[in-house]
Amino acid sequence: MCTSTGPRPESTVFSAGPNRTRPPRPARAGAPHDALPALALFAAVRLAGILAVILTNQLEGHGLVRNLAHSWDSRWYLHIATHGYGDLIWVTPHGAVQTDWAFFPLYPALIRALTTVLPLTPGKAALLIAWAAAGVAAYGIYLIGHRLYGRGVATALVALWAALPQAVELTIAYTESLFAALAAWSLYCVLRGRWLWAGILAALAGLSRPSGFAVAVAVVVAAGYEGLRQPGLPPARLWTGALLAPLGWLGYVLWVGSRTGDVLGGYFTVQSAWGSRFDFGAGSVRFLKALLVHGGGVVYPVALMIVAAGVLLFALLCLDRAPLPLVVFAGVLILLVVGGSGSFSSKPRFLLPAFPLLVPMARALARTWWLRRARAVVVYGVLTLVSLLYGAYVAVVARSPL
Repeated sequence: MCTSTGPRPESTVFSAGPNRTRPPRPARAGAPHDALPALALFAAVRLAGILAVILTNQLEGHGLVRNLAHSWDSRWYLHIATHGYGDLIWVTPHGAVQTDWAFFPLYPALIRALTTVLPLTPGKAALLIAWAAAGVAAYGIYLIGHRLYGRGVATALVALWAALPQAVELTIAYTESLFAALAAWSLYCVLRGRWLWAGILAALAGLSRPSGFAVAVAVVVAAGYEGLRQPGLPPARLWTGALLAPLGWLGYVLWVGSRTGDVLGGYFTVQSAWGSRFDFGAGSVRFLKALLVHGGGVVYPVALMIVAAGVLLFALLCLDRAPLPLVVFAGVLILLVVGGSGSFSSKPRFLLPAFPLLVPMARALARTWWLRRARAVVVYGVLTLVSLLYGAYVAVVARSPL
């Protein structure tokens, strides 16, 4: 991986490597109206995803929209938003004591704030935040793609993100939308050299999810790289942004540790009770062996395929000479998914915010659009159909954790 030293007309810190596949259209600085087709396509696909979930609920005899706001982890976030931390404890059949301290505070805090100022139930507020954040994330992803590769690749990047098999999590009351929005805009600020905003947004991302520190790592590494390559003393805003970036994640981890009586290890003890720890891939190996021996229905083989595809796409991203912060961000998320334990059915969700993994596919799809438009439409149509059907299945029919 490397970064080009040739700047765009607008000042930039990191840019892509040689772009041999971009359609011959000039890349402007990302005027808002350029993004409207991409955002409209994103909204249409995700609205179709919501309708697919509602229709499947109807066929299964469930409440039409209840599982959009009350699926799995959503119930924990809504309880925290309503009652605060330390009130909800679950003892598993194996005797593990699971507490709500495992869930990071930004999303429930936003739910609480929205229900305070608007006459909304916590569930409706949670969905409103998730849907709005998904749109904000899509726009940030578009701007990154537009800045690096032009309008065609940016549109394809957003379109592919909307049609991921696990993209149903963008339309339920989960934190992936919020985390993706903060990550995308933080990385965009890094590419623009706006280090203070990059650090602030990274700190907020660290308050949204346990994996939120991936954004902080990307910002710190990018700042360090930029500081080393600049002659003389780097500007104070660069180091300030780098120092701010990890504060959100680190602050919450230390707060949980202080509540448990073990400042440095308490948070990780809480996560261990949920079966979540970094075991250098031992859990993934055990899962793979069990899957080969016993099978796993639909959800687990598909989850394995998504994770394997993510690893392959990361290799392609590196070969594609993508900008350093994008590679670091995606790489940390891949490392956490492959090297961490926990329910394998949830691992595709953890990769959902890793939009840089889609850059090689987006470049290929944009090239196909210009050369063989009908083929591009068929390919994207198939991907979208698979996303809608699989999303409805895992949200309504399957009983595996999301």
